[in-house]
Amino acid sequence: MTDAVNPPSNPQPEPAPGSGGYGFPPGPPAQGGGYGSPPGPPRQGGDQGGYGYPAGGEGYGYGYPQQGQQPNPYQQQDAGAGWAPAQPAQPLISSSQPDWEAMADRSAAERRRKRLWMLGGGVTVLALLAGGGTFFLLGDDGDGPGGADAQPSTSASPEPVDSKSPAGYTATVEGDATLLRDSYGKTGIRLGPDFQVGPLGKRFQIVGKGNANSYAQSAEPVVDVSKSFTVTARVYSSGAKGSRIAISQGDGESFSFELGVNEVGGKQAWIFRVQTGDKGAAATTRTVTAEGPTVLKTPTMLMATYDAEKKTIALYVEGKKAGETTQVPPIWQAPGPLQLGRSKHHNIWTGAWQGALHNIKFYDTAFTPEQAAAYKEGKLGPETKPAHAWLLT
Repeated sequence: MTDAVNPPSNPQPEPAPGSGGYGFPPGPPAQGGGYGSPPGPPRQGGDQGGYGYPAGGEGYGYGYPQQGQQPNPYQQQDAGAGWAPAQPAQPLISSSQPDWEAMADRSAAERRRKRLWMLGGGVTVLALLAGGGTFFLLGDDGDGPGGADAQPSTSASPEPVDSKSPAGYTATVEGDATLLRDSYGKTGIRLGPDFQVGPLGKRFQIVGKGNANSYAQSAEPVVDVSKSFTVTARVYSSGAKGSRIAISQGDGESFSFELGVNEVGGKQAWIFRVQTGDKGAAATTRTVTAEGPTVLKTPTMLMATYDAEKKTIALYVEGKKAGETTQVPPIWQAPGPLQLGRSKHHNIWTGAWQGALHNIKFYDTAFTPEQAAAYKEGKLGPETKPAHAWLLT
């Protein structure tokens, strides 16, 4: 066996005196050509190289150095004098022989780098998932999700799970990052410039900056306000003052309904309001208010219902009824689509949303208090399915 560096050594007996050396027949070489060369003197003629060598000065040929470098050991001494004797043989070490030890070291180092990269990547992914699953992300300065105002969720109960929701859920329509995908219907919602999709654990939310561009709207109305309906969403408001509308419908001179935040008695409160007369006259609105629960920077599940038969509207906060208004006239069918993050009052957009929204759903029935509580606990029966849903969790 060899170490792939030096060839094996096989000692040879010393050549007999007077012989030509190893591998040559005994006796002196023939005159003129020498062993292996034809009889007669080497070719003459100035710069001819001799037997087997190309033309060139000083006896240099293929593979030999040029003038000024180390002379050829087989250089002709003078014309007709034969060739100089061979120089002592040197060990044959190929300069192209690979360095197996260095190659093995490089291979081992590369394997170590890959293992470290995979370990570091896995730890990072686990950390991000853990952080995203714990926090309801929101930037208070309006620069997008994940800012300094990120707050932990106060809800210990699981969110409702929809059996129809695909495993590989995506918040937006494939190929269009600005169109929210309707998971149950066919109505997409187009995002405004300052309403952006952000991460929420393994799912998504939308985050608004609280300015005129913090909105989203569908291409057509979503809710038939002449019939019973329920709208629910998990919301997070970081707007400390004024009106903040999470969801409404209508873009004419006034809204049909709106759900969000309003100031009541100098404090912010959750509200659900419907318009029952033309052109947004204040005397024609009906409102339900939840004044007790904390509003600012508190993740909250809101639910609003309209019962067309009983002529009542109700507001639920975290699955509990916060208030109800009866004897509500038919809701005015304002022209225009569903709105997220704003509402129309006297032909002016108001209530720009500052905060986050997700898990938005519409049902074609008015939930009872029992259904509202079951929804909060994730125990609503599979027979009750939403007509439309966006940003599911």
